[in-house]
Amino acid sequence: MAYYDKAPQKRKKINYGEMGSWDEEGTHYKKPGGTRKQQEGQRSAGRREESRYDRPQKQRSSVKNAEPREKRAPSGVRKYTRQEDNGFERKPRDYRQYEFQPAPEQTAAAEEESRILCGRNPIREALRSGRGIEKLLVQKGELGGSAQEIVMEARSRKIVIQELEKRKLDEIAPHHQGLIAYASAYQYAEVEDILQTARDKQEDPFIIILDGITDPHNLGAIIRTAECTGAHGVILPIHRSVGLTPAAVKASAGAIEHIKVARVVNLNRTIDDLKQAGIWTYAVTMDGKDYEKVDFRGGTALIIGSEGSGISRLTEEKCDLSVSLPMNGVLDSLNASVAAGVVMYRVLSCRRKKG
Repeated sequence: MAYYDKAPQKRKKINYGEMGSWDEEGTHYKKPGGTRKQQEGQRSAGRREESRYDRPQKQRSSVKNAEPREKRAPSGVRKYTRQEDNGFERKPRDYRQYEFQPAPEQTAAAEEESRILCGRNPIREALRSGRGIEKLLVQKGELGGSAQEIVMEARSRKIVIQELEKRKLDEIAPHHQGLIAYASAYQYAEVEDILQTARDKQEDPFIIILDGITDPHNLGAIIRTAECTGAHGVILPIHRSVGLTPAAVKASAGAIEHIKVARVVNLNRTIDDLKQAGIWTYAVTMDGKDYEKVDFRGGTALIIGSEGSGISRLTEEKCDLSVSLPMNGVLDSLNASVAAGVVMYRVLSCRRKKG
């Protein structure tokens, strides 16, 4: 008991002045006022009574006045490009790259490679099938067995044969076995086939003979114009002339499918044969007769030379007549395909008058 008597008093003293009081009737209680705690209680009560809807709202900017935001990239995989300032910058993937795209056109190098025949067996079978061969490359040195037989067959068919060193052949194609052949992009016809086409149509032969045309685009353009003007065929020499390469076939714009193209060894001999068949031969030169004053009715064969050297002298002497185009400008020559086209349409005009 002594312990509790000595214990400190911890009871809180009551301040009766802070307490409210009742009125005389005891029905209304009067709150105390004027003290600090009373004022704080009144302020807190006022905050609780204030509605949150009465508070001022933050001003929101309208959509029209708002600054435009950057367009968000579509979801999915994104491309990353290196930037010096920002490091990696995200950019949306262009989904157009997934659309169907046709295969690219075959390049000239790929077209040329597709015409190369390497090895003895492929070349032998191409000769047996009658496939057109533009040129046969033969390795220098002793060739025996099947290679010698292939060379003899190529010579009998008047195919151009060229001898090269082994290293040159290795650069063109490996595993060549000493022989490389260039196949034609299109099958050649015979001169007789061209004449037979004219007979079948019951028309006078109309033939285009090219001498020294080495540009495949010129060849393709001439073939195209020849088909449009009703020519029955085109004759090319084996030497000093371009053949039916993929570039020439493409430049013809499909005309090669409707006109025959023959290739001959001796162009002068072919001109003699045509003259014996009653066909007039006309050499298109620089100093001939005005083409507008020539009547091209009947069997007609036009001889077109290259832009540089023109028609060879002996071939021009073989022709019945030389015709030329009038020149009224500073230049004194036309593109071979353009000059051929002008004269061919003159022939077409004369043949239509006959009908």
